Amino acid sequence: MRRDERGQSSVLIIGFAVVLLMVVALVVNSSAAYLQRQGLDTLADGAALTGADLGATGEEVYGGGVPVDRLGVTAGQARAAVGGYLARTGAFGRYPGLTYAVRVDPGGQRVQVRLSAPIDLPLRIPGSPERSSVGATGSAVVGVDG
Repeated sequence: MRRDERGQSSVLIIGFAVVLLMVVALVVNSSAAYLQRQGLDTLADGAALTGADLGATGEEVYGGGVPVDRLGVTAGQARAAVGGYLARTGAFGRYPGLTYAVRVDPGGQRVQVRLSAPIDLPLRIPGSPERSSVGATGSAVVGVDG
């Protein structure tokens, strides 16, 4: 008895096509995530610089004088400056669902900003998470030029 092998190559072609489409989706989604992370990275750096700069112009500078090497940063003023920066730059409109956290080190000299935003991937891969997010961190220190 001889077996009919017609149609066997079409199953193989369909299988390769599915694998190829999944690889294309992976590359497209990875590129989209990378580009969003780069945008958040730039935004986090700008927010940290603004937070360090505006957080260091408080009353302690006027009352205690300018220190020799680095300015102390007030946590409350740094948080307010970062929030204002993100609002002014339109970050909340560009990245819906954007969240941020501002940390001022215990010595009050370094401001660290952590941004996180959900990402809508262009292509859906079966078995991948329904919702993904991308994050970035920036930090800054304000020094004294003398």
